[in-house]
Amino acid sequence: MHQRRPHGTDGSDFSYRMVVDSRYTKVAEGKAKLKSLITIQVVAQILGAVCTFLLPPKQEIFVKIAIISIISGFISLMSGEIGRSRSKATLLRFYTVGSSVATLLSVVCIAANNTLSEVIQDPSGWTSKKFELIEAARVLFSVLLQVIVVTTTLALVKNMSPPKRAS
Repeated sequence: MHQRRPHGTDGSDFSYRMVVDSRYTKVAEGKAKLKSLITIQVVAQILGAVCTFLLPPKQEIFVKIAIISIISGFISLMSGEIGRSRSKATLLRFYTVGSSVATLLSVVCIAANNTLSEVIQDPSGWTSKKFELIEAARVLFSVLLQVIVVTTTLALVKNMSPPKRAS
C-alpha cells in the first residue's frame, strides 16, 4: 500500500518538523507507572486497614499510631493521584513524604507487636499467629513498594520541572 504525502510537500522537509522532547515521553511513562504503583498501594492500604481493625495492636498507643498511619496513608494516596493526573509537583512531593510517613508508622506498629520475635523464638506457635504474620508481610511489601514509589515520583517530578537555562 502506498502512503500519501501531505499536499504541497515532497517529503524533504522532515528535518524541520517538530520532535517531542524526550522528557515529555518520560513524564508520560512516569505517570503511567505511578498510576499502577498508587493502585497497588491502595490495595495494600485497604488490607492494612482491615488487619488493623480485625487484629488491633495489643497496646492502646499503637492502636492510635496504626489509625494515624491509615489516615495519613489514604490522604497521601489521594494527593498523589491528584498530583499525578494534574501534573502538580507540590502534591507529588506531599504524596512522597506522606506515604513514607505512613509506611514508617506501620513499621513501628509491627515492630512493637513482637509477633515476629515470638515466632522466631517458638516456631511451633506460628499457626496461632498467622494473621499477624500476614500483616508483617504486608508491611514489608509496603516498605519495598515505598522505595520504588519514591524513586519513581522523584524522577517524575524532575522530568516535569522545566529545564534549567544554560547561562
